Amino acid sequence: MFELDKWQEIYSTVRKNKLRTFLTGFAVAWGIFMLIILLGSGKGLENGVTDQFRGGANNGIWISSGMTSKEFKGLQAGRRIRFTNEDYNLLKASVRDHEYLSSRMFLGNIITSYKNEYGSFYLSPCHPDYGYIKEVEMIHGRFLNNLDINEFRKVAVIGEKVKQDLFKGADSIAMEKYININGVLFKVIGVFRDFGRDDSEQRRIYIPISTAQRVFSGQNVISQISMTTGDASVEEVDMMVDQTRNLLAKRHTFDTEDQRAVSIWNKSEDFRRFQGLFMGIRLFIWIVGIGTIIAGIVGVSNIMMISVKERTKEIGVRKALGATPFSIVSLILREAIVITGFSGYIGLVLGIGLLEIISGNLPETDFFKSPEANFSIAVGATILLIVAGTLAGLFPARKAARIKPIEALRDE
Repeated sequence: MFELDKWQEIYSTVRKNKLRTFLTGFAVAWGIFMLIILLGSGKGLENGVTDQFRGGANNGIWISSGMTSKEFKGLQAGRRIRFTNEDYNLLKASVRDHEYLSSRMFLGNIITSYKNEYGSFYLSPCHPDYGYIKEVEMIHGRFLNNLDINEFRKVAVIGEKVKQDLFKGADSIAMEKYININGVLFKVIGVFRDFGRDDSEQRRIYIPISTAQRVFSGQNVISQISMTTGDASVEEVDMMVDQTRNLLAKRHTFDTEDQRAVSIWNKSEDFRRFQGLFMGIRLFIWIVGIGTIIAGIVGVSNIMMISVKERTKEIGVRKALGATPFSIVSLILREAIVITGFSGYIGLVLGIGLLEIISGNLPETDFFKSPEANFSIAVGATILLIVAGTLAGLFPARKAARIKPIEALRDE
């Protein structure tokens, strides 16, 4: 494998046919280059869309109340459905296989202050499980817990932007301080980072929903219920959605087919749909890329066939002097692998380099972010190059191995 004279012979052959080797290698390099660019661009598109799904568990279900659009059991359409704590308790006790479950209130933007600093922030009362459902990352302190709910504690978990606006960005000064929310003092117990779609997600304040109902509304009305489905299968998730709708329909007396009465967003369904879409995109890219590489392989194979034809006498002399068929095959295969491997590696490096330049200089958009070719793609491309080189040289090598010394020496 590492015999110096054979590598020198390959180098001599390549050097003797510079233009032919260059044009052949260019086809292989271009195929790998285009494959890397296409895969990197597809990854950038996938990163952008996946980023849109951040800020909430991918296996989450969000249930929102609405208004009936159909008559049902003598009740007119247009009735407003209002969720209460009883709905939350019903789903928590009855929906099987749920992982986390929380209710929320939509109180909107409320003036909040700390000493002489004021701001308008979105107040979002919820249960402790909402931190898992929303995938909230705690920077300081903790999220809400069950004691906060049961004891109606006046505690608050604030977003990064809230901390920066009210406490001027100090790392821990917000902790254990009291902020004034619509005239009521709440103790800051945590600062969070939310991977939401926009800056407004960082301008939220979470407080116990039990406290908000007692202090701000005086009733047990809630706006939304959300849950996660854990490791449930697609069929099990669909059953959970149907069970949820049936329970709420029975409790509030509306038609289960009335989608406007209660809207249920199954995020996992959307996520699966996008996953399937990107799987199809990746498959298409690999088909196009491999097709381009195959064109380069055919070129290399044809060139090697010509090379074998030109070296017929030389091969005949080698066999007459005792060269084995394996040594002839290995010589041709090495030459093919060198051409495809070296050319493909250049295409690989240029493709990854261009993606790095694009990633570093192209402004990010909502649906295209950080195009990249990861390590697995580079390994896959390398393996593909080795296989391509072997296939390109296999048929010419077999032809060379079948050459008979007498016929070769007589060849003109």
